[in-house]
Amino acid sequence: MIAILIRLIFFALLVFVIYRVINYILSPKRKLELAHEQKRFFFLDDKQNVRKNFLLTYKGVLFEGEKYLGTTPNAFEVISIFIWPKTSTQLKGLTRDDFNFIEYEVSQSYPNAKIDWKSPVREFLEKE
Repeated sequence: MIAILIRLIFFALLVFVIYRVINYILSPKRKLELAHEQKRFFFLDDKQNVRKNFLLTYKGVLFEGEKYLGTTPNAFEVISIFIWPKTSTQLKGLTRDDFNFIEYEVSQSYPNAKIDWKSPVREFLEKE
């Protein structure tokens, strides 16, 4: 009887460990952190929750975006987005093309949204 109980506990523990490992590997937050370290693009967003800000990383810079809901001719959708860098000191080396790429990627998820940047990116983009 005790042997069966020990096997059952061991099996439950094994299932739990496998579940946690898979959950960790598939975690969007972990993928964001990995992309940030590797200086790749990654867009983390909960499209179903308009109140929740999105995060994106590009070339080692972490950006946050705030979504605003409004009306379009057909439905209520995200119509305005503000994006800003979490740390403006990391912006060194980014070009206008980099910000255009970020805008393009965000507009793929929110085609009806007007994208605005907060300081200091806004001033950089207005210089021309």
